[in-house]
Amino acid sequence: MSGPRALDQRRNVTLLFLCQSLNQAAMSGQVAMAALIGHSLAEQKALATLPMAVQMAATMAASIPAAFLFGRYGRRVGFSAGAICHLVGAAIAFLALWRADFQLYLLSTVFNGLAFGTAMHYRFAAAEAADISYRPKAISLVMAGGVFGAFAGPEIVKWTKDGFAPVLFAGTYLAFAVIPAVLVLLLAFTRLPPPPPRQAGGASLGGLIRRPAFLVAVISGVVAWDTMNLIMAATPLEMMLCGYGVNDSATIIQWHAAAMFAPSFVTGHIIARVGVARVIATGAMLTAGCAIVALQGSEFGHFMVALVLLGVGWNFMFVGATTMLTTAVAPGERVRAQALNDMIVFGSVTLTAVGAGVVHHLVGWAVLNIAILPPVAVALLALGWHARRRNAVQPG
Repeated sequence: MSGPRALDQRRNVTLLFLCQSLNQAAMSGQVAMAALIGHSLAEQKALATLPMAVQMAATMAASIPAAFLFGRYGRRVGFSAGAICHLVGAAIAFLALWRADFQLYLLSTVFNGLAFGTAMHYRFAAAEAADISYRPKAISLVMAGGVFGAFAGPEIVKWTKDGFAPVLFAGTYLAFAVIPAVLVLLLAFTRLPPPPPRQAGGASLGGLIRRPAFLVAVISGVVAWDTMNLIMAATPLEMMLCGYGVNDSATIIQWHAAAMFAPSFVTGHIIARVGVARVIATGAMLTAGCAIVALQGSEFGHFMVALVLLGVGWNFMFVGATTMLTTAVAPGERVRAQALNDMIVFGSVTLTAVGAGVVHHLVGWAVLNIAILPPVAVALLALGWHARRRNAVQPG
């Protein structure tokens, strides 16, 4: 790929890469803090992961207003609205920590979730701005922006958590309030396609769900996020109970988040070479490997290896699912299909965010890890069903 069109695509991917980096910095920092803040503020310690659950519910809910803004006014307006939500969330979180108010902190996670839900569409924006041959690489390269965020977010937590001591983490949210302004500036220089024609037709929501490729993409995305979130949300709590400090759990989350996004530099190339189904299946097996390692012990190395496997598994499954989704819908169906996909995925993630704290509190870390194995099996069975169906339609 060469020429002005190629340069324009690479420029857009670079800018969206930076936007993804900043959003992931806030997201990974939030993951490192949220369960610990919930544990410190909630009277019922089983509700420690409720802030993450509320945030994921808001991420799911963002699908509808985001689809409206993207469809009516275009990507730039929708992403800018998400940045504003990020600013409001950071401000409310700062006030909640200052007042030690658990309910107010839950409110802040609503705005953070709306911001993150909108930001999840950066990958779709990259796909829409790219030629079909460049699309898998554009998706994976934009998601690779999470590598920077994976390291930057927990580092910001480490450096700013005591900025307003003894109010732990208040300084971090003040630092995160700078991110929205930078996002709006980057978006001003990004060339994004106009919104699709409002008259554009396409299948109904029921018709989309009945498409095998769409259904398998959604199942893969659900399993990728649910298994990852179930383990990730509870990891800081388990490490705390094992005697590790905030910096230790932040380091684990840092490397986990890096493992989630670093493969994106090559995932698109791998998909182009071996096919999307094999990449998703490999991700499922790596996710199962996370549970096996986590069950072997509670040394720092066990947490590190397990969470790295979990991150790479998530990447292969989610990038693969996103790529499969883009091939399953027509241009006029994209916004509607993306909104439906994210509503289903993050609706299920909301349940696992609540379940992570409850299951961990009631039955422990071992059962939590065993619980991710059945969903992995479901994803593999769905891939096998789709492959057999395709072979039956196109023999040889």
